[in-house]
Amino acid sequence: MFDRYDAGEQAVLVHIWFSQDKELEDLQKFETLVSSAGVDALQVITGSRKAPHPKYFVGEGKAVEIADAVKASGTSAVLFDHALSPAQERNLEQAVRMSRNRSHRLNSRYFCPARPHP
Repeated sequence: MFDRYDAGEQAVLVHIWFSQDKELEDLQKFETLVSSAGVDALQVITGSRKAPHPKYFVGEGKAVEIADAVKASGTSAVLFDHALSPAQERNLEQAVRMSRNRSHRLNSRYFCPARPHP
């Protein structure tokens, strides 16, 4: 399922690499995809993990970094380049405590080839 974005919407982007799959091209594709959807990236947060964190997808420290970026930017949207489970999405929403209490994701694997995470 795809969330629809209004032209001019602003978001914090989150790009996570898994294992040794750290390729700058993947991040560039994600940023291009977001831009072509009419979303302005206010900040890009990157990180690497061996596997997704069961609670937040990202680690707890990265969840705090995302929350700080959302608070500083005043945006209500966080876009990930991977699909999150409903529980991970809910946990991140609680961690971020967005004013509109919503989190968006844009899954780039629907638009460009992506390697599955372990």
